[in-house]
Amino acid sequence: MIIAEDDLRGPEIAALLGAHLELMRATSPPESVHALDLDSLRAPEITFWTLYDDGQLLGCGALREIDGRHGEIKSMHTAAAARGRGVARRLLQHIIAEAKSRGYRHLSLETGSPESFAPARALYQAFGFQACGPFADYVFDPFSVYMTLELESCDRDPL
Repeated sequence: MIIAEDDLRGPEIAALLGAHLELMRATSPPESVHALDLDSLRAPEITFWTLYDDGQLLGCGALREIDGRHGEIKSMHTAAAARGRGVARRLLQHIIAEAKSRGYRHLSLETGSPESFAPARALYQAFGFQACGPFADYVFDPFSVYMTLELESCDRDPL
């Protein structure tokens, strides 16, 4: 599996992110969908990665700089056919390592509260993420779960 920074211009990533947005819209009301589209993911404060295996796009994830000490995970998504192969775990390891190398003290994320998001929440919890309140520009939303990881004391890799 190869993880590389992506410029978000290829048709494969457009299709994967389209599937991601479609899934988010199917599981949450419109006002509770915080997933970003291609143009939003091209913002200068966001770094975006894709994971390929044998030339096939299996997943993606992004890191947004909130400020010099705080990052946010965005657009974590694994292709449906690749679920259960460790794609999300590999991407999460990569993003955590990058956040640490940037000197962030906190790494946060927003994910869904419905049952369909339980596997994502379990993955984040396994890496030491803990529930927190809304951060950055988020406000309380019953369809959202906010989580954060303190990076200064983080050496946890559960798998």
